[in-house]
Amino acid sequence: MHFIHKTLEVPHLERVHIGDKRFYKKLDELKHYISMTTITSHFNKEKFASWRQKVGEEEANRITKAATNRGTKMHSLVENYLGNLELPKTEPLPKMLFDIALPELNKINNILGIEIPLYSDYLEIAGTCDCIAEYDGKLSIIDFKTSQRPKPREWIDGYMTQATGYACMLYEMTGIKCDQLVIIMSCENGEVETYIETDFKKYIKLLEVYINKFKEDYGNNN
Repeated sequence: MHFIHKTLEVPHLERVHIGDKRFYKKLDELKHYISMTTITSHFNKEKFASWRQKVGEEEANRITKAATNRGTKMHSLVENYLGNLELPKTEPLPKMLFDIALPELNKINNILGIEIPLYSDYLEIAGTCDCIAEYDGKLSIIDFKTSQRPKPREWIDGYMTQATGYACMLYEMTGIKCDQLVIIMSCENGEVETYIETDFKKYIKLLEVYINKFKEDYGNNN
Protein backbone atom coordinates (compact mmCIF):
# COMPACT_ATOMS: atom_id res chain seq x y z
CA MET A 1 0.00 0.00 0.00
CA HIS A 2 1.20 3.52 -0.80
CA PHE A 3 0.24 6.21 1.72
CA ILE A 4 -0.54 9.80 0.75
CA HIS A 5 1.28 12.44 2.81
CA LYS A 6 0.17 16.03 3.34
CA THR A 7 2.85 16.89 5.84
CA LEU A 8 2.32 19.80 8.22
CA GLU A 9 5.11 22.33 8.61
CA VAL A 10 5.68 22.72 12.36
CA PRO A 11 8.56 24.19 14.39
CA HIS A 12 11.31 21.93 15.62
CA LEU A 13 11.36 21.34 19.38
CA GLU A 14 14.46 20.50 21.40
CA ARG A 15 14.13 17.72 23.98
CA VAL A 16 15.76 18.49 27.31
CA HIS A 17 15.86 16.69 30.65
CA ILE A 18 15.57 18.33 34.03
CA GLY A 19 16.44 15.62 36.50
CA ASP A 20 14.62 12.53 35.28
CA LYS A 21 11.80 14.52 33.69
CA ARG A 22 11.54 15.28 29.97
CA PHE A 23 10.70 18.75 28.72
CA TYR A 24 10.65 20.43 25.33
CA LYS A 25 11.65 23.92 24.35
CA LYS A 26 11.23 25.99 21.23
CA LEU A 27 14.59 26.94 19.75
CA ASP A 28 13.93 30.68 19.92
CA GLU A 29 12.70 30.69 23.52
CA LEU A 30 13.98 29.76 26.97
CA LYS A 31 10.65 28.48 28.29
CA HIS A 32 10.42 24.73 28.93
CA TYR A 33 7.19 22.84 28.29
CA ILE A 34 6.35 19.62 30.11
CA SER A 35 6.42 16.45 28.02
CA MET A 36 3.04 14.70 27.70
CA THR A 37 4.63 11.34 28.50
CA THR A 38 6.21 12.82 31.62
CA ILE A 39 2.83 14.17 32.73
CA THR A 40 1.01 10.86 32.26
CA SER A 41 3.84 8.85 33.83
CA HIS A 42 3.92 11.14 36.85
CA PHE A 43 0.17 10.92 37.38
CA ASN A 44 0.33 7.11 37.34
CA LYS A 45 3.60 6.72 39.24
CA GLU A 46 1.96 5.32 42.38
CA LYS A 47 0.33 2.53 40.35
CA PHE A 48 3.68 1.66 38.80
CA ALA A 49 5.43 1.78 42.17
CA SER A 50 2.83 -0.58 43.62
CA TRP A 51 3.23 -2.94 40.67
CA ARG A 52 7.04 -2.92 40.99
CA GLN A 53 6.77 -3.73 44.67
CA LYS A 54 4.36 -6.57 43.93
CA VAL A 55 6.46 -8.31 41.26
CA GLY A 56 9.89 -7.37 42.64
CA GLU A 57 12.50 -4.98 41.27
CA GLU A 58 14.38 -7.55 39.18
CA GLU A 59 11.26 -8.87 37.46
CA ALA A 60 9.86 -5.35 37.01
CA ASN A 61 13.09 -4.26 35.32
CA ARG A 62 13.01 -7.30 33.03
CA ILE A 63 9.40 -6.71 32.01
CA THR A 64 9.94 -2.97 31.50
CA LYS A 65 13.04 -3.53 29.36
CA ALA A 66 11.27 -6.13 27.21
CA ALA A 67 8.22 -3.89 26.76
CA THR A 68 10.38 -0.91 25.79
CA ASN A 69 12.33 -3.02 23.30
CA ARG A 70 9.25 -4.46 21.57
CA GLY A 71 7.56 -1.05 21.51
CA THR A 72 10.56 0.75 20.01
CA LYS A 73 11.05 -1.84 17.28
CA MET A 74 7.34 -2.06 16.51
CA HIS A 75 7.23 1.75 16.18
CA SER A 76 10.17 1.66 13.78
CA LEU A 77 8.36 -0.81 11.54
CA VAL A 78 5.16 1.24 11.62
CA GLU A 79 6.94 4.53 10.89
CA ASN A 80 8.75 3.05 7.90
CA TYR A 81 5.60 1.39 6.58
CA LEU A 82 3.49 4.53 6.82
CA GLY A 83 6.38 6.53 5.39
CA ASN A 84 6.48 4.30 2.29
CA LEU A 85 9.98 3.15 3.22
CA GLU A 86 11.63 -0.24 3.29
CA LEU A 87 10.99 -2.11 6.53
CA PRO A 88 14.03 -2.60 8.77
CA LYS A 89 15.06 -6.10 9.73
CA THR A 90 14.02 -6.92 13.27
CA GLU A 91 13.32 -9.69 15.75
CA PRO A 92 10.39 -12.13 15.37
CA LEU A 93 8.21 -10.58 18.11
CA PRO A 94 8.13 -6.98 16.82
CA LYS A 95 7.58 -8.31 13.28
CA MET A 96 4.64 -10.41 14.49
CA LEU A 97 3.16 -7.43 16.30
CA PHE A 98 3.51 -5.37 13.13
CA ASP A 99 2.01 -8.06 10.92
CA ILE A 100 -1.14 -8.46 13.02
CA ALA A 101 -1.58 -4.67 13.07
CA LEU A 102 -1.47 -4.38 9.26
CA PRO A 103 -5.27 -4.48 8.71
CA GLU A 104 -5.59 -1.50 11.08
CA LEU A 105 -2.60 0.35 9.63
CA ASN A 106 -4.11 0.02 6.17
CA LYS A 107 -7.11 2.05 7.36
CA ILE A 108 -4.75 5.05 7.69
CA ASN A 109 -4.13 7.57 4.91
CA ASN A 110 -3.75 11.27 4.09
CA ILE A 111 -1.03 11.55 6.71
CA LEU A 112 -0.29 15.00 8.16
CA GLY A 113 2.63 13.85 10.26
CA ILE A 114 4.51 10.90 11.76
CA GLU A 115 6.47 11.48 14.97
CA ILE A 116 5.41 15.11 14.73
CA PRO A 117 6.42 17.62 17.45
CA LEU A 118 3.53 19.61 18.96
CA TYR A 119 3.18 22.14 21.76
CA SER A 120 0.67 24.40 23.50
CA ASP A 121 1.58 27.86 24.79
CA TYR A 122 -1.72 27.95 26.68
CA LEU A 123 -1.35 24.59 28.45
CA GLU A 124 2.47 24.78 28.60
CA ILE A 125 2.85 21.21 27.38
CA ALA A 126 4.57 19.59 24.41
CA GLY A 127 5.25 16.19 22.94
CA THR A 128 5.81 14.02 19.90
CA CYS A 129 2.65 12.55 18.40
CA ASP A 130 2.93 9.11 16.78
CA CYS A 131 0.69 9.95 13.85
CA ILE A 132 -1.85 12.53 12.66
CA ALA A 133 -3.83 11.15 9.74
CA GLU A 134 -7.20 9.95 8.56
CA TYR A 135 -8.31 6.63 10.03
CA ASP A 136 -11.30 5.18 8.23
CA GLY A 137 -11.68 8.56 6.56
CA LYS A 138 -11.76 10.61 9.80
CA LEU A 139 -8.92 12.89 10.88
CA SER A 140 -7.40 11.30 13.96
CA ILE A 141 -4.70 11.47 16.56
CA ILE A 142 -3.27 7.94 16.29
CA ASP A 143 -1.08 6.25 18.86
CA PHE A 144 0.57 2.84 18.47
CA LYS A 145 0.89 0.63 21.54
CA THR A 146 2.13 -2.87 22.27
CA SER A 147 1.02 -5.12 25.11
CA GLN A 148 0.95 -8.73 26.19
CA ARG A 149 -2.83 -8.75 25.73
CA PRO A 150 -5.60 -6.18 25.08
CA LYS A 151 -6.35 -3.89 28.01
CA PRO A 152 -9.84 -3.15 29.34
CA ARG A 153 -11.09 0.22 28.13
CA GLU A 154 -11.03 1.67 31.65
CA TRP A 155 -7.29 0.97 31.86
CA ILE A 156 -6.32 3.25 28.99
CA ASP A 157 -7.44 6.64 30.31
CA GLY A 158 -3.80 7.71 30.30
CA TYR A 159 -3.42 6.89 26.61
CA MET A 160 -6.59 8.77 25.71
CA THR A 161 -5.60 11.75 27.85
CA GLN A 162 -2.23 11.89 26.13
CA ALA A 163 -3.89 11.76 22.71
CA THR A 164 -6.27 14.52 23.80
CA GLY A 165 -3.28 16.65 24.71
CA TYR A 166 -1.94 16.23 21.19
CA ALA A 167 -5.35 17.13 19.73
CA CYS A 168 -5.38 20.33 21.81
CA MET A 169 -1.84 21.22 20.73
CA LEU A 170 -2.64 20.59 17.06
CA TYR A 171 -5.71 22.83 17.21
CA GLU A 172 -3.85 25.64 18.95
CA MET A 173 -0.94 25.49 16.49
CA THR A 174 -2.88 25.05 13.25
CA GLY A 175 -6.62 25.48 13.79
CA ILE A 176 -7.10 21.88 12.67
CA LYS A 177 -9.67 19.87 14.65
CA CYS A 178 -9.39 16.11 14.91
CA ASP A 179 -12.53 14.00 14.71
CA GLN A 180 -11.32 11.17 16.92
CA LEU A 181 -8.61 9.60 19.03
CA VAL A 182 -7.36 6.18 17.92
CA ILE A 183 -5.19 3.79 19.93
CA ILE A 184 -3.99 0.74 17.96
CA MET A 185 -2.72 -1.89 20.40
CA SER A 186 -0.85 -4.88 19.00
CA CYS A 187 -0.57 -7.75 21.48
CA GLU A 188 1.74 -10.69 22.06
CA ASN A 189 -1.24 -13.06 22.33
CA GLY A 190 -1.92 -12.45 18.63
CA GLU A 191 -4.77 -9.95 19.01
CA VAL A 192 -4.92 -6.36 17.87
CA GLU A 193 -7.35 -4.01 19.60
CA THR A 194 -8.29 -0.58 18.33
CA TYR A 195 -9.81 1.88 20.79
CA ILE A 196 -11.65 4.87 19.30
CA GLU A 197 -12.93 7.95 21.13
CA THR A 198 -14.93 10.78 19.59
CA ASP A 199 -16.05 12.55 22.79
CA PHE A 200 -13.07 14.43 24.20
CA LYS A 201 -14.84 16.07 27.18
CA LYS A 202 -13.81 13.50 29.81
CA TYR A 203 -10.20 13.52 28.68
CA ILE A 204 -9.91 17.29 28.48
CA LYS A 205 -10.89 17.37 32.15
CA LEU A 206 -8.41 14.59 32.93
CA LEU A 207 -5.69 16.45 31.03
CA GLU A 208 -6.20 19.46 33.29
CA VAL A 209 -5.99 17.19 36.35
CA TYR A 210 -2.78 15.56 35.05
CA ILE A 211 -1.10 18.91 34.32
CA ASN A 212 -2.10 20.45 37.65
CA LYS A 213 -0.86 17.39 39.55
CA PHE A 214 2.55 17.66 37.90
CA LYS A 215 2.84 21.39 38.49
CA GLU A 216 1.76 21.06 42.13
CA ASP A 217 4.48 18.47 42.73
CA TYR A 218 7.29 19.94 40.63
CA GLY A 219 6.46 23.53 39.77
CA ASN A 220 6.68 24.91 36.24
CA ASN A 221 10.45 24.43 35.78
CA ASN A 222 10.49 27.29 33.28
